Amino acid sequence: MALGTLALSLALLGLALAFFGAKLAFAGGSAFYLVLGVGLLASGIQLARRRQSGLWIYALILAASFIWTIVEVGLDKWQWIPRGALIFALGLVLCLPVVVHRLRDAPERAWAPSLGNGPLALRAVVLLIAAASTASWFVDPVETHGILPKVAEARAAVDPSGVPYPADDWVAYGGTNLGQRYSALEDITVGNVQGLTVAWEHHTGDLRGDGRTDSKEFTFEATPIKVNGLLYLCTPHNIVQALEPETGRLVWAFDPQMARDGQYQHQTCRGVSYNDSTGYAPPAEADPAKAGAVAAAVAECPRRIIAASVDARLYALNADTGLPCRTFGADGFVDLTAQMPNLRRAAYQQTSAPLVTRNLVVLGSAIADNYYAENPSGVIRAFDVRTGAIVWKFDAGKPDATAPLQPGALYEPNSAVAWTQFSADEALGLVYVPFGNRAPDQVGVSRSKADEALVDALAALDLETGRLRWAFRTTYHDLWDRDNPSQPVLLTLPQGDGTVPAILIPTKVGNVWVLDRRTGAPIRPVSEVSVSTRTDIPGEAPSPVQPVSSLRFTPAPLREADMWGVTPFDQIQCRLAFRSNRYDGNPFTPPQASGGAIIWPGNIGVFNWGSVAVDPVHHWMIATPQYLPYLYRLLPRPANEPDRRLITTDPDAAPGNENLGGPYAVSIAHMRSALGVPCNAPPWGVRVGVNLADGTTAWRHRNGTVAGQKIGGVAVPIPFAMGMLAHGGTLATAGGVAFTAATLDDRIRGYDMQTGAVLWSMTLPAGGQATPMTYRGKDGRQYVVIAAGGHGSLGTTPGDSVIAFRLP
Repeated sequence: MALGTLALSLALLGLALAFFGAKLAFAGGSAFYLVLGVGLLASGIQLARRRQSGLWIYALILAASFIWTIVEVGLDKWQWIPRGALIFALGLVLCLPVVVHRLRDAPERAWAPSLGNGPLALRAVVLLIAAASTASWFVDPVETHGILPKVAEARAAVDPSGVPYPADDWVAYGGTNLGQRYSALEDITVGNVQGLTVAWEHHTGDLRGDGRTDSKEFTFEATPIKVNGLLYLCTPHNIVQALEPETGRLVWAFDPQMARDGQYQHQTCRGVSYNDSTGYAPPAEADPAKAGAVAAAVAECPRRIIAASVDARLYALNADTGLPCRTFGADGFVDLTAQMPNLRRAAYQQTSAPLVTRNLVVLGSAIADNYYAENPSGVIRAFDVRTGAIVWKFDAGKPDATAPLQPGALYEPNSAVAWTQFSADEALGLVYVPFGNRAPDQVGVSRSKADEALVDALAALDLETGRLRWAFRTTYHDLWDRDNPSQPVLLTLPQGDGTVPAILIPTKVGNVWVLDRRTGAPIRPVSEVSVSTRTDIPGEAPSPVQPVSSLRFTPAPLREADMWGVTPFDQIQCRLAFRSNRYDGNPFTPPQASGGAIIWPGNIGVFNWGSVAVDPVHHWMIATPQYLPYLYRLLPRPANEPDRRLITTDPDAAPGNENLGGPYAVSIAHMRSALGVPCNAPPWGVRVGVNLADGTTAWRHRNGTVAGQKIGGVAVPIPFAMGMLAHGGTLATAGGVAFTAATLDDRIRGYDMQTGAVLWSMTLPAGGQATPMTYRGKDGRQYVVIAAGGHGSLGTTPGDSVIAFRLP
């Protein structure tokens, strides 16, 4: 490059940085980019005059930029990129002899120390920064290195609550109804996991159609179960398939022919459940008619697979043959929309595996967020697992009335919803229901005090009657879509000289509540923090306090210095966004109509449906917190036009966040730069290891790489381990290895549970936004299985694979 061209480029770069830096400074942000721009302009002018003072000026601004970077972000190398990568690269070019020799006043000896030796000054600064950058690869302030302690006792085969730990089989979505995602198998260990290879790969054949028939959020999030000698799973279109566990060979499949609609918010099926009624004997006092119906159902399907479809049907299949159990419901199906109010297009769905416990199927529902202001009921229902007859209901809108509805009656409209996986303790006779919000998510003016009692609450219901035994609220007056998204995890923890039956509930805010599952009383300390109640929404009353758990992974408050980018320009853009939107310095900034509000962490959560995994013997928790900010804004709808669209005008398109029928639509946008990268600095996802015995975090590491992610439409070719969002769950094993495949780089990883160090990884044919499971085959070998089909909204590679790994 000619010196004149290089000088002109520097001057133009300086002008652009000075312009945008001035905008940032006038917005109340850092003035450094203005200073940097002026310095680059001056350097460019002097170099155009072929004066070595241009190199002196460049050396000064490069040194100043480095010092400013250290002051702002310390030794985090990934945060150095937008502040210095571009000007450092240009500094390297300016050090080249071809540039120096074209200066009119170039020094006779390039390395002679002299105040007038600009090339030497610049080269010294470049060498210093290069050395510091090299050293920074060995320092990461984000990471914590430690070791989780093992307990002295030998490993147990049975949980203290009496439930056997999964080993040869994986009998429920979370391994068991305790939701631990833990296996007692230990064939695969930290010493041999590096030898895992693909045992088999099965293609379901179920792929996304066009936008009219399938949602953009078409996801393969299923966790298979292994029981009855077969591996059972469901596909995004709710097709249930049974595979031979050792080979992946398809044994049978059943397609419920779900009604397809591109307007469904989520097109997914996370799992199926199993019931074995072969030992059924009617109790002496049983009603003869009911006993006869149950006996007929058991005779037809002694072992059954229970599944639910996105189009809101519950169905039962013979686990041996895949044929519908005609004695279940009406010809094998229960219509979950029956007696449901406010049924509108694509508003009511089923996405999680039904909970099968004792002789019951217990399930909630997934209501489309922000489609409509008035929604169907969030009622929780329990059905007889053999006949499909309803046994009880629990409706947050009428919590004391748990008997089944009378014919012609309707469930309570728009009541709080529980859409994720449930857990159960049969010994205590309780089912644990993680409730979410009541629509609309971001506007609470219509909620009563009774509504608030169960919004975002973890509720313990009596298994026999559905009656509420206790409830614990995880957020007050939710205005942010802070649903409890995770399956509760049940385990026994040490307390004093004894133990206590505990329940963990991870949340979107990042709190991990640790409660006594008998009473809901906190085991780990709980406190409250004051938050702002300022709002411009008439009638809104934000809570002045919010609850906080002592065990939490809530990110530190955002600062302007935390804004990220690939270049100085998109970082300035993110800094301007930070300055121009409201942010109260905590996760509870109320959304407003007068401008945007930064919601940090956003509604995808620190934790989501993937929940956490635990080793219940050593009392470890393995988790993958994630961190992305979002921008919320309430959009007032014109008076007397409740169904006027503000966000989309296409009648065939999904209504998005319109909240049709209500006074406000809501704009929800991921806070990204113009190049498509998150505005917050990495890591965007980490993995952590926690000692639940004392609530301390032993290790924390960046999780996943940026390989394949697009910046300005160009895929990143180098797998930098910056820490990526992980939308899915983790498997823990007695062999000391945890498995996660949820990151956006389409890889599955096995890592040491004691230290978090990655021991093995393999590229998947598609995104692994699911939770792995494990079992022992008839061949005596341990298998690890993951569904790899991608996630439409996250943009991971689509596919239809189910892959099993085993040791050679």
